Amino acid sequence: MVGTLLAAWNNPRLCYGRDLECANRNFGFNQQHGSDDLDHSVAARTPFAIATAERFVYNVAASYIAKGRGYDPSVHLFQFNPYNRVQPLKAPRGKHARPESGQDAFFVSRLGAVPGEVALGVADGVGGWMDSGIDPADFSHAFCDYMAATAAAAPAVMRGTGQPLTARQLMQKGYEAVCHDPTIWAGGSTAIVGLLKAEGLLEVANLGDSGFILLRLNGVHAFSEPQTHAFNTPYQLSVVPPSMLLRAATFGGARLMDQPRDAEVTRHRLRHGDVLVFASDGLWDNLFNQDVLRIVSRTMAGAGAWAGTESGVQVAPDLRPYTRIGENGLAADGRPTLQSALATQIVGAARAASVNTKLDGPFAKEVKRYYPDEVWHGGKEDDICAVVVVVSEEEAPVKTNP
Repeated sequence: MVGTLLAAWNNPRLCYGRDLECANRNFGFNQQHGSDDLDHSVAARTPFAIATAERFVYNVAASYIAKGRGYDPSVHLFQFNPYNRVQPLKAPRGKHARPESGQDAFFVSRLGAVPGEVALGVADGVGGWMDSGIDPADFSHAFCDYMAATAAAAPAVMRGTGQPLTARQLMQKGYEAVCHDPTIWAGGSTAIVGLLKAEGLLEVANLGDSGFILLRLNGVHAFSEPQTHAFNTPYQLSVVPPSMLLRAATFGGARLMDQPRDAEVTRHRLRHGDVLVFASDGLWDNLFNQDVLRIVSRTMAGAGAWAGTESGVQVAPDLRPYTRIGENGLAADGRPTLQSALATQIVGAARAASVNTKLDGPFAKEVKRYYPDEVWHGGKEDDICAVVVVVSEEEAPVKTNP
């Protein structure tokens, strides 16, 4: 992500808002936008025997590729295993241990000690910091590492509130950790954070122009809107050194005070068979929501997870054959897991669109809308990162009294 640098905040190295590159996305078709109110739609499910209960299971995979690098779906892939032991974070990962996602970063983590609950997010580093000799990836990757560690160690209720950790609080804690990290003296990123709860609830906090989409039964059910101050100027979090603040005060410049409290929060009730996509603007600048829906529908139908019937699209009753990860990283039938297939298909399509000079994508259409005399055709090359979730309800044994 490319951007220009502005402004400041306070403590210990001035955390503040920063201009960066944005693409307002032209959706142009009928969709339901998420709101702070829960979507109270209820899935039609077959009742199970009294000795079992249904639990939500979140099957997660991520795919990514840095700008200008060759994309290999078998290499640029992460599959989340909730049973892997999480080591306490002593410091953010070094550059050598990061995925090849460029200035984009992501995390997927267990959410505290509650079985099955998941926290995830995507952060997109501000490329404009490179003009000051700063690697934007240092901020975004450390930010995600800190959020992952905070989520994994989250107590059942937060001190002071008596309530569980929220998506906005997780963003705040990750941001505070970056601000107090002496190895990160400057930088910034956008952020989108999601919490997936055991009862099938999703909470999202979005700041900037990364975003998410919720797909259900061959349709777009909800999506996030980019938060921008103007074209190419999305909200973001930043750490600004005092010297840069002094120069801004001397020579002038706008001051954008974006903080985690400015993130838009939405909540959604999930259903069996839903697909979630969280991604950086490298994806949304190159694929419309219709494009993502088309890829997901084709992949889900091809696997047998979604099927057309006389009464409409239906979800397979049991998604475990498609989503459960075997020892070799594949599903039970020897094919890639459904979540990994979705992630790689989506990122692969976005990567292809980004280097296509003929087919105008969302970013090109926005340029034409704001600057009619500007010549911009095709896609927009950028780092691309997507985290995909396949939601399933599975039978779990219930303890009964003899």
